[in-house]
Amino acid sequence: MSSSTVEPTLPPPDRTPEPPPREAHLARAQHHHPAAGRRPRSRLAGLADLADLAGLVDAHALALLRATVGIVFVGFGVLKLFPSASPAEQLAVDAATKMTLGLVPETVLLLSLAALETAIGIGLIVGRRLLRPALVAFFLHMGGVFSTLVLLPDAMWQPHSPAPTMEGQYVVKNVVLVAVCLVVAANEWGRRPRPRRTAG
Repeated sequence: MSSSTVEPTLPPPDRTPEPPPREAHLARAQHHHPAAGRRPRSRLAGLADLADLAGLVDAHALALLRATVGIVFVGFGVLKLFPSASPAEQLAVDAATKMTLGLVPETVLLLSLAALETAIGIGLIVGRRLLRPALVAFFLHMGGVFSTLVLLPDAMWQPHSPAPTMEGQYVVKNVVLVAVCLVVAANEWGRRPRPRRTAG
């Protein structure tokens, strides 16, 4: 009896084995749609861009806060330079007249308020050495603004109701500006002074 061995048949060297049906389908899909394979990478790139933007905003958050409040104040001040352009013009004049006991003419009061608000806005925008005086002037000015809730109750509050009128809401919304400037002031006065360089 003769024994014979059966040699396994191998594919010719010039032919590559066919991938399984599922892998072949995915390969064909990526061949026809090249962007499909890049979707995860593009999503990561988008997240990285958002992280970079968030980091940029965080690094300049205080400058952004004081600049936006400064722009608002410059706008308030400039409007008061034009007659009847500011909706708060008469309200501000009436409150200032009560605080000065009617000793200062209304035109002078209005121009003074316009100059004060514009100067506060410029100081907040520019910062540096103007920032601290601007912050002090801002808080003093806000004290006068909120005093109108007491000095002008008929204009500030609805009759027989604790709800503010439209003018009262115009005043109350300034709590947002106060909160922003409190954050800016806390950072400004909380910073440690830089050590002076000694000669030699």
